[in-house]
Amino acid sequence: MKAITIRTYGAPEGLAVVDLPAPAPAAGQVLIATEAIGVGGVDTVIRSGALASYGFKPGFIPGSEVAGTVTAVGDGVDASWIGRRVWGFTGTGGGYVEQAVVPVEEVVLLPPRLPSVDAVTLGSAGVVAHFGLRHAHFAPGETVLVRGAAGSIGIMAVQLAARGGAAAVAVTTSSAGRGARLRRLGATHVLDRAGGGGEEAPAGFDVIVDVVAGDDMPSFFDRLNPNGRIVAVGAVAGRPPADFGTRMMAAFQKSMSFATFSAATVAPSDRRAVRGEQFAAAAAGEIETVVHDVLPLEEAGRAHRRMDAGEVFGRIVLTP
Repeated sequence: MKAITIRTYGAPEGLAVVDLPAPAPAAGQVLIATEAIGVGGVDTVIRSGALASYGFKPGFIPGSEVAGTVTAVGDGVDASWIGRRVWGFTGTGGGYVEQAVVPVEEVVLLPPRLPSVDAVTLGSAGVVAHFGLRHAHFAPGETVLVRGAAGSIGIMAVQLAARGGAAAVAVTTSSAGRGARLRRLGATHVLDRAGGGGEEAPAGFDVIVDVVAGDDMPSFFDRLNPNGRIVAVGAVAGRPPADFGTRMMAAFQKSMSFATFSAATVAPSDRRAVRGEQFAAAAAGEIETVVHDVLPLEEAGRAHRRMDAGEVFGRIVLTP
């Protein structure tokens, strides 16, 4: 089968198309003939080498979510999965392939009306947005700021906060055009990347969902209301400064909170339940998936270049 590996870490040119033996599902796994593969922000961060301390080596296959048809099952897995269209989470990597092995506990049946391309745009992002807002103890009537709202996680956070009864949903983004698209998805105020502009925006926010992190993150403590919470659900701009907590401590009397969130801390059964609900909602047109482009698997490097350049609104999807 064809697969994309990271031959050298750094620029997108380090991605390589290779031929590998077709895998066989082990006990507790299913084999999926992939129809769509999501390109996530974490894929580009891994490829860049920024996470080298976590032990990623040359030959690593990026990609964490796929959709397609189950063609085989391992020991202990119900054979009735064979022939079903599913979404699957491969873990940290292993998704940029024509055939993917996935633990059965990370597989969700897809509604007939939901295209595979939409499934991999929603599957991971929707769960992170849902549980990220829950981790922030978001409640109806509160004000929310989504920092870095043009990616798939940010887009879902905007929609879920609006659907959840937020009094205001502000976004940071890089252009008026993106801001207009985010307004159609539920944003009420559009700010620049530094959190400025938007004269009628709330002076402070109860919840900030941060997909970006990076050097500018500490300044967003200044945008929190008393008892406000920042939850970092991503770090596409890298880690914040080591002393970022001093900004929060300087405003000690505001009782602000900072937390990180990873979907890995949520029980698989809870993730499956939420994904099933979100897939059904997307199939019914109740939430919108935003696909920036669909490219052949062999053009993974092009997808990463576009991600690195900040061109992507929503998600790029690869197809074998």
